[in-house]
Amino acid sequence: QVQLVESGGGLVQAGGSLRLSCAASGRTFSNYVMAWFRQNPGKERELVAGISRTGKTTRYAEAVKGRFTISRDNAKSTVYLQTTSLNPEDTAVYYCAAHTGVTALVGGEPTWYDLWGQGTQVTVSS
Repeated sequence: QVQLVESGGGLVQAGGSLRLSCAASGRTFSNYVMAWFRQNPGKERELVAGISRTGKTTRYAEAVKGRFTISRDNAKSTVYLQTTSLNPEDTAVYYCAAHTGVTALVGGEPTWYDLWGQGTQVTVSS
């Protein structure tokens, strides 16, 4: 069974950066559309960024455009989220997600993704 394991979260001051990683087990990572979501207590899980199977197509939430970059290394079965210029509003649990169906699309809704990691906490202090 494929598993997604996030790492790289932590506490950072406003203006700082973090690089989140999500490693996938299994040999079919290159077939998956990957994404990062985030969620705070009492709020809906929201898309942060998504990336197509080949990496040629990406999508970002408006709130993170120009500050976050999603990328993937299919040889390492890993997807990354480079975050910069962090602010307290970026504080959340960040989840890695995978859509395992073969498609060229990059979905924006949590229900479109069928595999999830356990999440990693990102806390930005002011």
